[in-house]
Amino acid sequence: MPPNFTSDPDPAIPHVLRGWGHFGEGVEHHLDLGAMLIRNVSTDIRLGSGGREPLGNSIFVFEAEGLCIAHLGHLHHEPTEDQYAALGRMDVVMAPVDGGYTMALDAMMAVLRRMEASIVIPMHWFTDAGLARFLAGMEDEFAIHRPGTSEIEVSLRSLPDRPTIMVLRPGWLRAGE
Repeated sequence: MPPNFTSDPDPAIPHVLRGWGHFGEGVEHHLDLGAMLIRNVSTDIRLGSGGREPLGNSIFVFEAEGLCIAHLGHLHHEPTEDQYAALGRMDVVMAPVDGGYTMALDAMMAVLRRMEASIVIPMHWFTDAGLARFLAGMEDEFAIHRPGTSEIEVSLRSLPDRPTIMVLRPGWLRAGE
């Protein structure tokens, strides 16, 4: 998987979609690739001095085969009502659950409950203990599934009946288990 950010993307990449523009300006993406539509919803990002950079993050939404998949990026604040409306229904959400670099864990869990996605894929979990705190906070409302892989295949027909957290493990973590 490519990194979330690089200032020097590979020139072979046909579409580089930056998640933010100049300070406070945000960006707007609407890329129709035929079989897939990619769009974004800009959100604020926290600054180190306790302030905010308006529109400094993008939630990317990928629409393909009837599925809506969202990558929350470095979400630092709960989306506004307008941002929730712009996102629409999400089937799969990739969410940062580090509890510090992005949002506080309780706030992220509240966002994910509100989104009501069929599948949540935790990302930015840096330790098993951090992941365990997230899962413990979600287990009453979400099934927890650990396929033991770094990838899953999803279709409209294969979406779980109960909201489910799919814990994917990068290959370098699986190898050490």
